[in-house]
Amino acid sequence: MKQVTHFPFEITEQANVRIPMPDGIELSARIWRPKDAGPVPAIVEYIPYRKRFGSTARDEIMHPWLAGHGYACVRVDLRGSGESEGVLEDEYLQQELDDGCRVLSWLAEQSWCTGDAGMMGISWGGFNALQIAAMQPPELKAIVAACASDDRFTDDVHHMGGCLLGDNISWASVMFAYNSMPPDPALVGDDWRDLWFERLRGSGLWLEKWLRHQYRDDYWTHGSVCEDYSAIKCPVFSVSGWADGYSNAVFRLMRNLKVPRKGLIGPWSHKYPHQGVPGPAIDFLHELLNWWDHWLKGKDTGVMEEPMLRVWMQDSVPPITYYAKRPGRWVAEDKWPSEQIRERIYNLSRYRLVDPELDAEPFRHTVQSPLSVGLFAGKWCSYAAGPDLAHDQRQEDGGSLVFQSERLTEGFEIMGAPCVDLEVSTEQEVAMVAVRISDVAPDDKVTRVTYGLLNLTHRYGSEEPRPLQPGKRYTVRVELNGIAHVFPKGHKVRLSVSTSYWPLAWPPPEPVRLNIYTEGCSLYLPQREPRDSDADLKDLGEPEGAPGANITPLDPEHHNWLVHRDLAVDASELQVIDDRGRHRLDDIDLEVECSAVEKYSSIGDDFESPRAEVVWERSLKRGQWKIRTVTRTVLTANPDEFILHATLDAYEHSSAGEKRVYSNDWDERIPRELV
Repeated sequence: MKQVTHFPFEITEQANVRIPMPDGIELSARIWRPKDAGPVPAIVEYIPYRKRFGSTARDEIMHPWLAGHGYACVRVDLRGSGESEGVLEDEYLQQELDDGCRVLSWLAEQSWCTGDAGMMGISWGGFNALQIAAMQPPELKAIVAACASDDRFTDDVHHMGGCLLGDNISWASVMFAYNSMPPDPALVGDDWRDLWFERLRGSGLWLEKWLRHQYRDDYWTHGSVCEDYSAIKCPVFSVSGWADGYSNAVFRLMRNLKVPRKGLIGPWSHKYPHQGVPGPAIDFLHELLNWWDHWLKGKDTGVMEEPMLRVWMQDSVPPITYYAKRPGRWVAEDKWPSEQIRERIYNLSRYRLVDPELDAEPFRHTVQSPLSVGLFAGKWCSYAAGPDLAHDQRQEDGGSLVFQSERLTEGFEIMGAPCVDLEVSTEQEVAMVAVRISDVAPDDKVTRVTYGLLNLTHRYGSEEPRPLQPGKRYTVRVELNGIAHVFPKGHKVRLSVSTSYWPLAWPPPEPVRLNIYTEGCSLYLPQREPRDSDADLKDLGEPEGAPGANITPLDPEHHNWLVHRDLAVDASELQVIDDRGRHRLDDIDLEVECSAVEKYSSIGDDFESPRAEVVWERSLKRGQWKIRTVTRTVLTANPDEFILHATLDAYEHSSAGEKRVYSNDWDERIPRELV
């Protein structure tokens, strides 16, 4: 990334600005703004990831750059996080959204602000930008929502197709650890310890709350802007990446919003595009500047004359769990859905995908997948950009039902969301299907292109799941994640179906043998013909940003995905080691250390054996001041209930050494509701 040190405006920074809320709580903000520029518009990023130590490296690349181009950039810690007062009890609560609206009105009252504001953020910050936009605060003129969803149940970290995601457990554990951290005494003074204990006692166990909502109820519809797209009145720039978990939302927002809007999907994981991995990363900050200048300053930047939707058409690649760069090219559509995309249909025959004009052989297939199918599926959302992507699918497909095309005599490209119609029956009342589309190369390596999950009890929707009737045949549609991909000449298209996909999704209560009747089955691919106009798209450039934080590495970081198989007892385990190492933020003399170990295991075909365990350890240190927290979450299940155990321990350093100053544990049993 090109580091820029000279900007149109000199910058001033305030490290800890207090913003009062109506109930007396004060939120803490870090503000960068241009000197001697007069009143300027404000851009707000509003998240719980600790402006002091959590998102500092990212913040200092982006916000000073935008401030240097004439904006007040306001990075606010949510209530109960960072140096903000209060307790953070869950995500996207109405209190959070009300606080966000008050932040906007407070900004409009400041002499250095024009009264106009934008909101932007990645992940949580993108979510609440959409949600606050739907509340229509008058100061909010436009938003940028990166890696965020319009639907908290259908398309978030918690569920997919009514299936409980492994990322639900993983993400709950991340926030469990974050919520255990104190504010920085250097900013809040002697009150830091009281604020810390208030959080330790009050934040709660979020996983327990989430597990008590296993279908689409009012808990999930709150904050899901898809419930009423018309509530959003301001322009929206929606951004994601194919390795991210939230690319589907870009398509939906482009389709359903009625306001000026723009969509961008690159090859990236859960990262801003100027830091995008897999590459190529782009000069996203100039894209933001064009957007903000247009909507907050009224400048003619031409941003809305560009195509509505721009995506990275990915070339075929061998299957590995980490790509530094995905080869491909940019393509664009002036509107979405596009009239330039047509359905390419394959019917299912006896282990084959066949063209509709050919006679498909009616056949009843059966499949009962082992619990080990899914060990090489990667993560629902790639946060680390590797090694958490899907591995070669041949090992997965050995426990799946596979349908495959002939070698392609001509290559073709897809863009959008594939879907599959399946006619199925089973003897169980609860069952799931995991459906994958893969690209089979001439050397037989199998690269997963996209996938979808469906809890078959959610076949009529997720508001009121219904058990299956044993032996009854159902036709169900499985929607797969949207994608843009090139299937080359000489390759094959593969469709794989399994009855489990652990640990990406929690398995059904019992083993399932699924019957699939090919006469009622078809695969629909959104085929896009290449167009010469794609070559004329403007160059998005090489990334640049402000120099960033001064950080000294002290202990190295490493990230490993290990698959263990103990054949003596038929045990399988996926171990994820996410060690962020130890580093010092030099400007504030703060040492930060954190690491996590996640373990997902099962034994043979024992559907009561799946077990998830996540342990996080975090610490902060400055001179003689040091705190450390350890959180541990364990989830198991039997056919009737989920069994949840969690512990939280907090330690404080003194002249006598380290002492545990707080401890809590939870034991919860939560009924399974057709999951």
